[in-house]
Amino acid sequence: MDSRRRYLLVSPCRDEARFIRRTLDSVARQTIPPAMWIVVDDGSSDETPKILEEYARKLPFLRVVRRTNRGKRSVGPGVIEAFYHGLGTVDLGRFDYLCKLDMDLDLPRRYFEGLIVRMENEPRLGTCSGKPWFIHPETLALVPETCGDEMSVGASKFYRVTCFREIGGFVRQVMWDGIDCHRARMLGWIAGAVNDEDLRFLHLRPMGSSDKGIWAGRVRAGGGQYFMGTSPIYYLASAIYRLPSRPVLLGSAGMLWGYFSNAIKRAPRYQDAGFRRFLRKYHRACLLMGKARATQRVMAQQAHVWHAAHGRPAEGGIAGGSRAAI
Repeated sequence: MDSRRRYLLVSPCRDEARFIRRTLDSVARQTIPPAMWIVVDDGSSDETPKILEEYARKLPFLRVVRRTNRGKRSVGPGVIEAFYHGLGTVDLGRFDYLCKLDMDLDLPRRYFEGLIVRMENEPRLGTCSGKPWFIHPETLALVPETCGDEMSVGASKFYRVTCFREIGGFVRQVMWDGIDCHRARMLGWIAGAVNDEDLRFLHLRPMGSSDKGIWAGRVRAGGGQYFMGTSPIYYLASAIYRLPSRPVLLGSAGMLWGYFSNAIKRAPRYQDAGFRRFLRKYHRACLLMGKARATQRVMAQQAHVWHAAHGRPAEGGIAGGSRAAI
């Protein structure tokens, strides 16, 4: 393996026997295999431990770490606690890239190769992913999940280790997979998801549906947006935009209930005031000019922060704010 292409996968999982073989097989087929893959079995009570033992005998890069069963699935903070439990068992400095990978995905063969090549071509690209697709339960058609271009997807958070360290890693809150990308942009890094065919992956369980159904997932997401510091006007616009998405109407209602129920009871918010100012300025720009143009503008505006820290001049392309290089 090229010493500059060493990547570490860390996968928290619990009771994933239904899907886990698909993920294990798709990683085993990668054109560039991981240098190490740490799967954290977070107290599974189904066949997950047995399946992991089977694959650990076959895959030399696979290590299984087990945590005590706490009696229930925990999303958001619980997932990140399990992630750090696994990450703490290895020296991150041995790797160039890090990926928090869910165990309900089916990845294309060149997935990680494609992400690495994009990062090699763009020094400012700090985190990226492909786009998730899923099989529609009624039509059985393959359809894309609703996710923007400006965030790496939480199910497959691929990071340059340097960027991961600079942003301080993941916060142990529900909105960990939004805060990280905004913090990266604050520091001049580029974050994004790519819908190129070679990077489209199959999400075997729709996002936000793993804990007590899609309604609970949308309510949880709304609470996370409140915690992160999203303004009520922006989030209302976001919920309206998502009205046609499955589940129609109900998903947006859950988003708004999660946000405003937390606002009414004055739930805690992310403590970094500078981050919240940066986020709201970005969201205002999104409302005025659209998310794509606003993201391009903030990438160009924050480029000087990255260059001051890393000492490299922009050489056109996405380093100067162009979207094409992702």
